Amino acid sequence: MENLNEKMQEAAMYITSRIGDEPVLVGMVLGSGLGDLAEQLEKRIYISYKDIPFFPVSTVFGHKGRLVVGILEGKRVMCMQGRFHYYEGYGMDQVVFPIQVMHAMGIDNLLVTNAAGGVNTSFKPGDLMLITDHIKLIADSPMRGPNNDKLGSRFFDMTNTYDKTLMDIARKEAASLSLKVQEGVYMFFSGPSYETPAEIRVARTLGSDAVGMSTVPEAIAASHMRMKVLGISCITNMAAGILDQPLSHEEVMETSEKVKTEFASLIRGITRSWPL
Repeated sequence: MENLNEKMQEAAMYITSRIGDEPVLVGMVLGSGLGDLAEQLEKRIYISYKDIPFFPVSTVFGHKGRLVVGILEGKRVMCMQGRFHYYEGYGMDQVVFPIQVMHAMGIDNLLVTNAAGGVNTSFKPGDLMLITDHIKLIADSPMRGPNNDKLGSRFFDMTNTYDKTLMDIARKEAASLSLKVQEGVYMFFSGPSYETPAEIRVARTLGSDAVGMSTVPEAIAASHMRMKVLGISCITNMAAGILDQPLSHEEVMETSEKVKTEFASLIRGITRSWPL
């Protein structure tokens, strides 16, 4: 575990050398098609993932593969324009390494976003969904292996992974924007293939409202380190078998593009009200 701590510190020191010592208050992971929010930051500083020690590199179309640090609604934030996925061939430990680096930099607040498939048939493409909980049936975990006691306990509680106070703030900000926001359970699939209609029926039976290939590993790692987490999904398409049409990444990107203004307005309001 000393090796992980050393890697975290080296990556954190490099980022700090680029952005200065002023603390970053909120970390944000921007999912497929949602990365344009980072371009609204003031006093932006860009850092390519390939320049950060031990960082993986994004391989997914639509993920720019860089950190953007700047000011949003008066708060200094760090945005990940693109994340890392298990399906890219990275281990779970690599997927969550940026979150651990954020923690090493003193960031205790995390916003995770994603593009997701709608399982709840009352949802429609373009909806935003607050993640109230998640389901992970995949055996692998970012916390598998020897525990890093400097980060958190071997066995840790996941009851309140998604912070209730932050969800209340999100609801209030959505209401102030007259924006209807759905709420539900996000189920993690490993990808990269989309789920089958049978898998979606199982997901619905188990209580899932949306499905996707990200977010959950990061939320687990953040919970391990006792970070406050808010999760928001953009429902970019209805999941397999609900509509009689094929699924594609192009549809994901097109829907994300259509909702990016509403998404940005909501995130700005949440950031403005984020309790620190």
